[in-house]
Parts: sequence; C-alpha cells; structure tokens
Amino acid sequence: MALSVAIVGGGIGGLTLALALRERGIGAEVYERSAELREIGAAVALSANGSRVLARLGLRDELSACSAVPTELVYRHWRGGRRVVAYPVGDSYEERFAGPYFGVHRADLQRILAGACGNVHLGRQVTGVVEDGPRYRLEFADGASETADVVVGADGVHSTVREWVEPAPLARYSGSSGFRGLVPVEQLPSLPDAGAIQFWMGPGGHLLHYPIGDGSVVNFLAVLDEPDAWERESWTEDIPRERIDAAFEGWHPAVREMVGATTLQQRWGLFGQYPLNRWHRGGVVLLGDAAHAMLPHHGQGANQTIEDAVTLAECLASDSREAALARYEKLRRPRTRAVQRSSWVANALLHVPDGPAADARDVALRRIGETLEWIHSHDALATAGRG
Repeated sequence: MALSVAIVGGGIGGLTLALALRERGIGAEVYERSAELREIGAAVALSANGSRVLARLGLRDELSACSAVPTELVYRHWRGGRRVVAYPVGDSYEERFAGPYFGVHRADLQRILAGACGNVHLGRQVTGVVEDGPRYRLEFADGASETADVVVGADGVHSTVREWVEPAPLARYSGSSGFRGLVPVEQLPSLPDAGAIQFWMGPGGHLLHYPIGDGSVVNFLAVLDEPDAWERESWTEDIPRERIDAAFEGWHPAVREMVGATTLQQRWGLFGQYPLNRWHRGGVVLLGDAAHAMLPHHGQGANQTIEDAVTLAECLASDSREAALARYEKLRRPRTRAVQRSSWVANALLHVPDGPAADARDVALRRIGETLEWIHSHDALATAGRG
C-alpha cells in the first residue's frame, strides 16, 4: 500500500514536494494555515540547482514566461560604482550548469506551483502532531484532525511541526537587518546594467538587486550592520523613511534612488538557525526553513528548499518510511549546513570598509566561479539516486 503524506505548509517547499511525490505515484495533501496563498517577500532568485528541478517537473515554460534572465553577476564599489568583478550569466550560465537563472516574483512562482499541484487545503492551521499507532494525527485549530503515514513540516522558520521533531534552539541574530523592495527601472535613471544581478559593497552594508518578470522591475535587498540585540518578538518592524535614506547617505546615486523609491518602510532582522540535532522523528520530518533557515546572501533559501523537496520525494519513493527519512536527512544536512556557513561568511565580507581588507576581498571575488560551481551545479535528484 502506498504511503499517505501530509504536508504542513503551502509555500515553495511544500508545493514542490507535493508535485514531486505525485510524479512518483505518492499521494500528498497540503495543509496551509492562510485562507489564501499569498507571497511573503518580494521575489525569488532561482539558480540552476533549483530551476533544474522545477523544469523536470514540467514548469519550465510557465516560469520562463514570467521570469527575467539576468545578463551578469556584478560586484560594485558602494560609492563610485566601479565594477570590481563581473561573471557572465544568461545563456552561458545555463550551458555550464544545465539550468537557467530566473528572477521571478514570489507570487508568480507560488501561483505556478499551486496551479500544478492541487490538493491544497487553505485555512487549515495545524496546532499539533500526535502519534497514532503507526500513523500520525494532525490536529487543527478548528478541532478537526487528519492522519497520515508521513507528516512533513514545511511550515517555515516558526514551524509548529518542528516542536514535535526537535525543539529548536533560539535563532541567532546575525547583527544585520534587511530592507526589501520592488522598484520600476524607469525610476532608477542612475542604475547601470539594470538587467544584471548586482551587489553594491560598502562599509557596514551592501545592496543586492536583480530584474524580475519582463525586466522592467528590479527586486532589491539592502543589508546594514545593526549589531544591537534584536529584542522584539517579531522579526520585522516599521521604521521611518528618514532612517532608510540616512543609512545610505553617500552611496552611489543608483543605490539611493532604489532605497528611496520603495514604499515598504520595514526592516527585517536577519537570523540564522543553529543546526538541529535531527530532522526527523518517527514518520515526522522537516523541510526547508523549518530545518535550516539561512541568511539570504547566496540567494539559496528557496533553492535549498527545492533541493530538499525532490530529495525527500525520491527517498520516499525508493525506500521504506524509516529508511527514506534517515537517508533524506543524511543527504541534506551536510549540504545545507555548508550553504548556511558560507552565507554567514559572505555577510561579513560584503561589509568591509575601503582599505586593505576590501582590496583582499576584491581579489578573492575573482574566484566567485568556484562558489557558484559547488552550489549551483549540485543535482539533488542525481545525488538521491535518480538521474
């Protein structure tokens, strides 16, 4: 008898897993607490290690229709805009990594996944997991319950399912905060190379941006060192416009135009999750941010979640439940820990002031292809045993 799988969370990871399981003949029901699927965050950078999986699931054409393909990866000086390092993307990137690099609005990606998936139950808030013989019972806020052979916690950094598997240690504040936004290119007259992925690197901060959709809009994430302890319960707070503008005083006009044009006057505390001791307990398992929340500096949050999803699906299709979950954890924990560590290091390197340290960093950036290689060339499906 085929396994029944309950997926808690209707985000990118949960929906990708449902599609990958269905491809393998395994039924899955997705339970999402929100009454409607809505985006959290502005956009997603899909690198080849993620886009290759979605293409294999038959979504390449739909993604291409609503995504931008960046021309280059460029690192720039914060004030003068000097090109420190440039790395080609576009067609040469896909030839090298067997998958495209897409800049896509998160809402479009979630819409495509949900449309292909089906079996998404909205307004179903899970409050707990209970062992019920060889199966597991999900308990919902409305008093209802459902049982399944396998429960997957794809419910994000504040996961309810994780509390059953492995109560997580407190997330670690990175000492930096992020400001996000979407800005039409026409509002950025000083921006060079609007079609590129670009990092502007400066003392105590950086700004990353890339085009999405038809290329007429750029998504940006500006990050600043703010080492004071983050004491609020929420990871976001509203801040006045003047504070955002003042933080980038003296930066290149393109950066100031970008942060000045956003209407989203909030900052996000950037937190990293300490590694968990285990990802599964019995037939309950974690996926994505519930297992390995990471800093955004390699753009790998969504991509690592997609890798998780296809790996878990392949393991469940190939092995008994217990063996599948053990193999999934063995395959994914080292990989995600390495990306987490690399992201943490990148945060500091992007923020050094002008001088010898920045000069050394700029020389090291000439080897950016090596970083891209080990992250972007990874084939999670082949690693799990199916090419």
